[in-house]
Amino acid sequence: MKPILQVALDLMQLNRAVAIAREAVAGGADWIEVGTPLIKSDGAEAVRTVRREFPGRKIIADTKTMDVGGLEVEMMAKAGADIVTVLGLADDFTISEAVSSGRKYGAEIMVDLINVPDKLKRSKEAEKLGVSYICLHMGVDSQMRGEGQPTDVLRKVAEETSVPIAAAGGITAETVQGYIEAGASIIIVGGGIIKAADVRESAADMVSSMSGAKTDSALSKKYREDGLFEAFSKASTCNISDAFHRKGVILGLRPFIAEGVRMVGRALTVQTANGDWAKPVEAIDRAKPGDVIVIDAGNAPVAVWGELASHSAVTMGVAGVVIDGAIRDIDDIKRMKFPAFARSVVPCAGEPKGYGGIGAEITIGGQTVRTGDWIVGDECGLMVIPKETAVEVANRTVDVHERENRTREEIKRGSTLSKVNELAKWEPVK
Repeated sequence: MKPILQVALDLMQLNRAVAIAREAVAGGADWIEVGTPLIKSDGAEAVRTVRREFPGRKIIADTKTMDVGGLEVEMMAKAGADIVTVLGLADDFTISEAVSSGRKYGAEIMVDLINVPDKLKRSKEAEKLGVSYICLHMGVDSQMRGEGQPTDVLRKVAEETSVPIAAAGGITAETVQGYIEAGASIIIVGGGIIKAADVRESAADMVSSMSGAKTDSALSKKYREDGLFEAFSKASTCNISDAFHRKGVILGLRPFIAEGVRMVGRALTVQTANGDWAKPVEAIDRAKPGDVIVIDAGNAPVAVWGELASHSAVTMGVAGVVIDGAIRDIDDIKRMKFPAFARSVVPCAGEPKGYGGIGAEITIGGQTVRTGDWIVGDECGLMVIPKETAVEVANRTVDVHERENRTREEIKRGSTLSKVNELAKWEPVK
C-alpha cells in the first residue's frame, strides 16, 4: 500500500501544534500524532483538541506507556485517539492489557521499540500479544550522537512479522526512501516537518520523497564526525551556547573580524611568553588546512601576531587565530577577512625567542583547549567544543538553529516571542 506519512507534534504548546498540524495536513500528511511532550504538557485535552480539529484523520496518542496499559489506553481512546503507543520495554501483561483495553474502547496499539536491545525478538512477542503496529524508533538523544539509521534491523523485523511497521527518529526527505525500501509502511516525522518555516512545503517534499522523488531538503539532518564543519558553519555561537547549556564560552577575547565572517575549525594549541612570536608563527607550518591556531600568551601586553603572520596563515589554509594576549595590524587583518580574536590590541611586537611549545593543553578565557577540539567564533564571541562531544553538540546546535527559524517565521506572521513560547503558562506557580 502507499506509505503513510504521520506527523509528530512534539511540541509543548497546543495552539502552535494545531496550527502546524493544519499546515502539515495541507501538505499531505495522513496521520496526526499528539506527541509525548504535548501530552505531558496538556494531557488528554491535547488529544481531544486535535480530534476536534481533524475529525477525518487518524489520531495517534504517543503516550509511550510503560505501566497500567489498560487505563492509559482507555483515557486516550475516550479522548479521541485511534492509536495509542506502548513501550516495547513494558511488561507483557502491560501490553496485553493495553490491547484488551483498545479492543474495548476502539483503539489500536502501536508498540514502540525505542531502547529495546533485541528488537526482532520483541517484535515477534508483541505481534503474538495482539498489537496492531510495531514502531522502530531511534530516540532524539541517540540521533544527536550521530548513530546510523536502523534500516538493517527494520528490514529483518519487516521480513519476520506480519503487522505494519512504522519508522521514526530523524527521518528526512533525503533518507526516507531507505526506510520504505527496508519495509516501513508508516513514516513518522517530527522535526523534519514541524521545524520548517513552511511546514506545508516541507510535508509536501516528504510526500514526494516517499514516492521516489529526489529533494534537496536538509532539515533535521544529523551529522557525524566528517560533517562537523558543515554543521558548526550553519549556526551561530549563540546557538552553540544554547545547545551546550552555556558551557564552552571563551570569555574576555574580542573579535577582530569582517562583518558576516565566521570561524570554524579544529584547534592547534600554542604556548608562548610575552611578545615571543616564534611558536605562534612556527605553528602555521604545522597546521592542517582548516585548523584554528589558539595561543596562550598569558594575557601579556606585547603582540605575538600581526599582518605577516596572518598572510602566512591564509597561504597555508589556516581558518583563524585566537590569542589570549595581544595582536597588532588589525586593520590589515580585517581587510584580509582573516578571523582573529585577541584580548588586546597594541602596535608593538616582541622578538622570536622560541619559548613555549605547540600542541599542549592550554587554558584561555576560562576554558581548557586541546589540539583537536573544535573552535567556533563570530561577532558574538568564541566557543570551544571538546572533540569527544563535538558530534552531539553539533547536532543539538543545528536543532536549536532550526527551531529558532520556525519561531522567527511565526513571529513574522504576527505572533511574539512570548506568545509563541506561552511564557506566562510556563512561569513557576506561585
